[in-house]
Amino acid sequence: QVLLVQSGGGLVQAGGSLRLSCTASLVSMYGVGWFRQAAGKEREFVAAIRRSGGATYYADSVKERFTVSSDSAKNTVSLQMNSLKPEDTAIYYCGADIYYSDGGPREAQSYDVWGQGTQVTVSS
Repeated sequence: QVLLVQSGGGLVQAGGSLRLSCTASLVSMYGVGWFRQAAGKEREFVAAIRRSGGATYYADSVKERFTVSSDSAKNTVSLQMNSLKPEDTAIYYCGADIYYSDGGPREAQSYDVWGQGTQVTVSS
């Protein structure tokens, strides 16, 4: 019965920044993962954060550029994306580990509920 609502995204020039948000009631109770799927590509892991603002994890392709964080007061987990590259262009999804899966944070099957997705487009 948990609903994840995503916001943010849009069109940005290479080198620019965007901030994505994933909002749900009591979202700090759940681990949250970010995944993306580019046109013609398979879904890939981007970043994740453990419940209660714990440990964070990043794909090699985005580390040192993207930051995932939580704000319990706003019931929001955010993905700050800096130094964006054209290859970051994709639909981005957040997923919540509602049932405390034993799966790893980089595995999509660890997440039980997904947001609606938001388009990120980075121009050359």
